[in-house]
Amino acid sequence: MIKITFLGAGSTTFAKNVLGDCILTPELGEMELALFDIDHERLEDSRVMLENINRNYNGKACVKAYTNRKEALRGAKYIINAVQIGGYKPSTVIDFEIPKKYGLRQTIGDTLGIGGIFRALRTIPVLEQFARDIHEVCPNALFINYTNPMAMLTGYMQQYLGLNVIGLCHSVQVCVDGLFKTLKLEALIDTCKWKIAGINHQAWLLEITNKDGNDLYPEIKRRSLEGDYDKDWDLVRHDIMHRFGYYITESSEHTAEYCPWYIKTGYPELIDKYKIPLDEYPRRCEEQIKNWNKMREDLVNNTNLVHEKSHEFASYIIKAIERNEPYRVHGNVMNTGLIPNLPSNACVEVPCLIDHNGITPCYVGNLPEQLAAINRTNINVQLLTIEAARTLKKEYIYQAAYLDPHTSAELSLDAIKNMCDELLEAHKDFMPNYD
Repeated sequence: MIKITFLGAGSTTFAKNVLGDCILTPELGEMELALFDIDHERLEDSRVMLENINRNYNGKACVKAYTNRKEALRGAKYIINAVQIGGYKPSTVIDFEIPKKYGLRQTIGDTLGIGGIFRALRTIPVLEQFARDIHEVCPNALFINYTNPMAMLTGYMQQYLGLNVIGLCHSVQVCVDGLFKTLKLEALIDTCKWKIAGINHQAWLLEITNKDGNDLYPEIKRRSLEGDYDKDWDLVRHDIMHRFGYYITESSEHTAEYCPWYIKTGYPELIDKYKIPLDEYPRRCEEQIKNWNKMREDLVNNTNLVHEKSHEFASYIIKAIERNEPYRVHGNVMNTGLIPNLPSNACVEVPCLIDHNGITPCYVGNLPEQLAAINRTNINVQLLTIEAARTLKKEYIYQAAYLDPHTSAELSLDAIKNMCDELLEAHKDFMPNYD
C-alpha cells in the first residue's frame, strides 16, 4: 500500500482536487492519504471531506490526519506540498501594505516581485525542516511541490536540500484551452499540437499547429487583434504576444507584475487600458474568508459530496510511476542543459516524461532570444533570493529587489532598501535573522 502525504492539508479545496483525484484513480490500489497541517481544525475538515469522497466513490484510501509531521511523513512514497507560511494574515497583508506605503502596487504577489521574494524567504526555512524529516523517515520519496513562489522554492530544494523534487503548476495545461475558448477556436482544442517551455508563470507557447501541421499563430494573432471576443479579458498577455511574438502561459494579473511596463505610477492610464486588478490576491482572500462558512458546509458537511478529476498533474504522475504507464507533464526542474540559453542553475518549466523510472525532463533547445531575455530578468530575482536564503545575507535580499523588473521600475534604490528593511522587521516571526 502506497502512502501519500499532504503537507498543508488545511487547504481544503486544493486537497479535494489533488487527493480526490487520487481516490478516483483505482489503478493506485489501496493507499494511505496522510494529512498534516498546523491548523488542526482545518486539518479535521479536510479529513472528513476526503472520507466522504472515499466512501461515495468506493475508494481504496485510508485517510489519516496527523498532528506530528514526522509521523505523517514516515514511510511516504509521495509527498504533496501546499503550505502557505504566515497565511493571509499577517504575512500576505504585510507583503501588500508595506510596499504600498512606498508607492509599489501589486496584483498577486506570490511568485516574483517584493511579495514573491518575501514569501520565499518565509517558506524556505520550513522546507529545510521538511527536508530533515524526509531524509530521516522517507528518503526516497518524490516531493511534489505546488507552493509558490514555484521556481524559487523548487530550485532551492533541488540545489541545496537533496530531495527528489518536481514543481507543478496548472497554468500550462489550461493555457491553450483558455486561449482558444477566448478566440472562439474551441473546435481545434482536441486536435491541435503545441509546445510550451520557459520558467514557471512565464513559459511560452512556442509552437501550435492544427492536425495537418499548419501553424495556427497567424490566425490566433488575427483574431486577437480583430475578433469579436471580450477584449476586456487578459489584455496583458495578448499585448505581450503581439510585441514579442508568443503567447505566455500565466494570466494577465500575474504577468503584469513580472515586467516593468504595465503597473507604473507615472502612467496610471495603463491600469485602465489593460484592466489590471491591483490588490487582486487580497481581494480573493477576503472573498474566500467571507464565504468560508458556506464553502465549509458544501465541502465538509456534505455527506453526498461529489468529485470529478481535476486538471492537476499529481495523480497522473503517481499513476504513471506506479503502473509504468508513460505520461507527459510540464514540470519545474533544474536546467541541466534543457534550455541552453537560460542559466544552468535556473529552475525551468519543461515537458517531462513520467514512468517507472520517475521524472525524465525533456530537452527543449534555445528559446527565441527575446523570450529568453524576458525570462532572465525573472531568473535574476529568483537566484538572488535563493542566495539570500542560503547565506542569510541581507545584501542578497536588497539585490534581488533592486533587480526585480516591476520594483525597479517604480522605486529608487534607497526606497527599495528601506522597504526591504521594514519588511524584514515585520516578518521577523517567520524568518531567521539576516546579517
